[in-house]
Amino acid sequence: MFLDLPLILETRRNHALEHATIHILAEKYPDRHIAGHSNPTGFFILGNVSTEDLTNAVDEALTRLRAGESNLAVHPGCGTNYATTALLAGTLAWLPLSGSKSNRQRLWLLPIAVGFAILGYTLSRPLGPFLQAKVTTEADMGNLQIEHIRLLAKRGLVTHRVITKNKTHET
Repeated sequence: MFLDLPLILETRRNHALEHATIHILAEKYPDRHIAGHSNPTGFFILGNVSTEDLTNAVDEALTRLRAGESNLAVHPGCGTNYATTALLAGTLAWLPLSGSKSNRQRLWLLPIAVGFAILGYTLSRPLGPFLQAKVTTEADMGNLQIEHIRLLAKRGLVTHRVITKNKTHET
């Protein structure tokens, strides 16, 4: 399956671990803005947290995901939610306007387009988290291991890089 190709699967696992880490950091720092970005080799955490606190959060996140807490892989602030909302609401709003030939006709169709956009927004609320759980994250960590965590920037926006590796069993 496409989602299980190595680079994609590694990105999905890192995305799940990033979300779980952010959930745990949010418990400790409820008033801080913390964001992340994942790729096949790990993820970035942006936010005012110490390397020690981040290391503890990553370790706890990995442990909890391995223990079956797959809900940690889904985060309300994920870009998947925003993209789903924008695409669905925008596409549905466009549909009634797409066949109109004049501005006058578009004006009359505008309330329908707004209604369709609201419908798209409403449908996207459960769809975004569903897509996270089934497509953009993978809560099964497999053989994923933390290689190291590095502080990249202290001034301005504190940024850390979490490097992961998929360890294979050697015989």
